[in-house]
Amino acid sequence: SMVSHQSYATRRAFLRQIGLGAGAMSAVALLAACGAQPAAPSSTSAASTSAPAAQAPTAAAAPTTAAAVAAPTTAAAAAPTAAPQATTAPAAAASGGKRGAAGTLKMLLWQGPTVLNPHLALGTKDSIAARMVLEPLIVADSAGTYSPVLAAEVPSSSNGGLAADLKSVTYKLKQGVKWADGQPFTADDVVFTWQFVMNKETAATTIGTYQAIDQVTSVDPTTVKITFKDPNPGWYVPFSGNNGMVLPKHALQDFVGTKAKDAPWNQKPVGTGPYKVDQFASGDLVVYSINDNYREPDKPAFNRVEAKGGGDATSAARAVLQTGDYDYAWNLQVEWPVLQGIAQGGKGDLVLGDGGGVEQVYFNLSDPNKDVNGEKSHFGTPHPAFADVKVRQALSMAFDRDTVAKQLYGDTGVATANVLTTPTNLRSTTNLVQFDVNKANQILDEAGWVKGSDGIRAKGGYAMKFTFQTSINSLRQKEQAVIKQSLQKIGVDVTLKSVDAGVFFGLDNNPDNISHFYADLEMFTSTFSSPNASSFLKRWYSGNPAKDIPQKSNGWSGANYSRWQSDDFNKLYEDALKQTDAQKLMDEFKQLNDMVVGQAVTVGLVDRKIVDAKAKSLQGPKLTPFDVLSWNVADWTRST
Repeated sequence: SMVSHQSYATRRAFLRQIGLGAGAMSAVALLAACGAQPAAPSSTSAASTSAPAAQAPTAAAAPTTAAAVAAPTTAAAAAPTAAPQATTAPAAAASGGKRGAAGTLKMLLWQGPTVLNPHLALGTKDSIAARMVLEPLIVADSAGTYSPVLAAEVPSSSNGGLAADLKSVTYKLKQGVKWADGQPFTADDVVFTWQFVMNKETAATTIGTYQAIDQVTSVDPTTVKITFKDPNPGWYVPFSGNNGMVLPKHALQDFVGTKAKDAPWNQKPVGTGPYKVDQFASGDLVVYSINDNYREPDKPAFNRVEAKGGGDATSAARAVLQTGDYDYAWNLQVEWPVLQGIAQGGKGDLVLGDGGGVEQVYFNLSDPNKDVNGEKSHFGTPHPAFADVKVRQALSMAFDRDTVAKQLYGDTGVATANVLTTPTNLRSTTNLVQFDVNKANQILDEAGWVKGSDGIRAKGGYAMKFTFQTSINSLRQKEQAVIKQSLQKIGVDVTLKSVDAGVFFGLDNNPDNISHFYADLEMFTSTFSSPNASSFLKRWYSGNPAKDIPQKSNGWSGANYSRWQSDDFNKLYEDALKQTDAQKLMDEFKQLNDMVVGQAVTVGLVDRKIVDAKAKSLQGPKLTPFDVLSWNVADWTRST
């Protein structure tokens, strides 16, 4: 759904959309995790893989079915489509195309940004804030078609950028680009970004995105070559979208490794994008002004941007759709009947899109109540109940997904047990989980979990009394209530725990975040940041438990929240990272989904759409599942 968290000293993970190798961790990052974006694609809609959900351009005042997004073609798994190069001048800004003529843009990111270095990001909210300032080399639209950003063109076999064996890719960079402080942007900055992220002590949350890389070299100031350890079908994942933002070497070269979290730049970044940061109050407000060195002279249209944190999704929706106090609101995870009513306020329009990520429930396979040297949920301590796959399967079978989807999401979500749904060509059709309370009871009976006089099942002195945590959000609390009621029918007692979103997706020094996972069950959404699903699926990989599983020794920076270890999953995942046959790669991604869902390590509830809102006068937001909403903020204007 990222994802998101970890203290600066070691953050993890869409989340994470993840939230994410050959894309390794893109989705996790941000992980999307942040409960990241709302609702996901309908069964006919398409694709996205991590980062902002596939969003159709603006929708009308009342939500309409989002336009179907074309999933990347089969060939895209090995070589994504490049968008045609623009032959006209940039889209005109407001007020006749004059830079800064549109005044102030007021954005409401009710989960307030806490750090502005995207490679230390704690959630999608942080990436949105950073993306106002920083840029990747390339970006993909909702159909998986790539366009250059800092790159001069999208590499391909025809232009000589992509090696035939998929072991290297060479980017030509745009010339004359400057950082906001006037320093030139060069290939050295790209090399440095890779070095910054890959330094273990940096504890970058995006590290998985770059792990397939063997070397990044500067051929000349405007040419950079990326060499991979193995043939890489996801060669386009590093340096693309929100996990691919390039950092300035001159500003951060003295803040790598353990010093990374201490860089003043993290609070006031210098970038190549349309804006620069004037003020930043963590968790509260970011104020931007125009980057005078931005390469497009007629952009951006707004001379000031205010990104405000605080509140909740419902109040954010009202602030745009009813009162008109804000121009844009992100992540409107609001139950459908309420959102429908708010949308009638007349001040704004809903912005819907496919690829919002899957709201999913994670089972903790470690014991959240056993202390190991001051650490709970240590991967070496099996969960008293969830170590048994039959127990997990029974609980998953009792989740009433249809009620959650129909009553709480309406047109903005579809019931699913899958965790991988985007792009649509990666969506498994294997029916692994069916809602069946009677069958769930039977499985638990056969597994020796007996109901006591209080109706709660127990075995060996351990009672099925579980803690189920998620972030504070009225929609999520209603989802929790539905699941609690369902589990009661099979003899499971559930204590519901709601954690402030800033904490749940926040720093690693708080035991209530998703990385610590000091609960039995937890729920959040992870988005998909790349058309290649390897980064998203990395959250169930445990090839190196000391690195891949969140724990005290690695600063809670791993992405494998459930602490699941499967040799079969690891082997297939490693093969997918090197798979150059596009059809086989898609089949392997589906098989990996089926392993996770079939063994009830993590199970989906609702495949969500992205649901944002904009003022009627605001023009230009065009969301993609493979980057955050601010990816094209330079093109936003205000109509008169």
